[in-house]
Amino acid sequence: MKKTFIKLMPLALTMAMLSGCGGQASPAPTTAATTAAVSEAPAQTEAASSEASSETGTRTVTDMAGRKVELSGEINRIGTLGSVGVLNAFVELMGSGDKLYNEMPASFTKNDSWKMQYEFAPQIADGPLFESDNREVLIENIIQAAPDVCFTMTKDTAELLQNNNIPCIYLEWKDVEDVKTAVSLMGEVLNKKDMAEKYIAYFDEKMAQAQELTKDLKDEDKVTVLYGNPVTFSQPHVIAEWWITQAGGMSVTNDGRSDNSLEYTMEDLLKWNPDVMIVSNAGLIDEIKANSNYSGITAVKNDAFHVIPTVAHVWGNRTVEQPLTVFWTMHHLYPELMPREELEKEIKYFYSEFFLYDVNDEQIDEMIGR
Repeated sequence: MKKTFIKLMPLALTMAMLSGCGGQASPAPTTAATTAAVSEAPAQTEAASSEASSETGTRTVTDMAGRKVELSGEINRIGTLGSVGVLNAFVELMGSGDKLYNEMPASFTKNDSWKMQYEFAPQIADGPLFESDNREVLIENIIQAAPDVCFTMTKDTAELLQNNNIPCIYLEWKDVEDVKTAVSLMGEVLNKKDMAEKYIAYFDEKMAQAQELTKDLKDEDKVTVLYGNPVTFSQPHVIAEWWITQAGGMSVTNDGRSDNSLEYTMEDLLKWNPDVMIVSNAGLIDEIKANSNYSGITAVKNDAFHVIPTVAHVWGNRTVEQPLTVFWTMHHLYPELMPREELEKEIKYFYSEFFLYDVNDEQIDEMIGR
């Protein structure tokens, strides 16, 4: 392993019972303590800027809501709230996973889907909860932990923490290109500008490579793909329309929509008749196969199912791991364009170079999957 982790002593805090479901949503938070009124900052997606003060040893960073946040010169303790999987991945991408402090909320720890988070940042297992099992912000826990900075994708949370003298950076990810702005901001906050620039160059290079690999595919020969949950008839993230296209596939749900999630019907699914189904968990495959309503669909007849990996985050949703999502999908749709050995190299390089973590063969096998 490349990374040396700092073991943090657990705080003597009352821990909420771990229960509940989900792990992707970021509902507007509430708090158990009396706090100052919350005000929403104006929307803004410009790259961060910072001003340093030689007198106080602090600096001011502008986040993606246009809020000016005063930070200490050095960041050693980081908290994440709301979209914790996404945010932890941003921190880990900077090689700073050992600075994450709080445990993941119960919606993430109810099963082992997020076990790699405890590989990248094992100390969080002993950290305090910053959110309860119903995603209520535990402001007293946060104040006692005194993080140098917190990250969130919810403006109300950012203002709530700021009103309690906890520096909080708001990140936004609506369009694909927002990831670059967010990574630049993360590099600014964590004093890792070089790492941020390296990732942005890597992202652009890999997307250019994907375009080159798939340029000769004719539309009539492209594989049609359904991503999401064919049992509940839902597609969770509009970003899937992008990575499926980048991998040379044709998403059957890509109707030019702007809404993040999509619901459809069995009638729609039968009409689309996808060649391949990419699902969120293996249990869905058995459920689909056992239901005769799906038996006429090409993907079902050919057993063309793949399970999207969850590593730092769910690869099919918004994550800094998106370049790997593209090559993973390309491997499963067109293995002649992205052979397994090439995909393995990409995975090993990515986590070693950015997360400072060397994945082993067993982990790679699980990521690539069926």
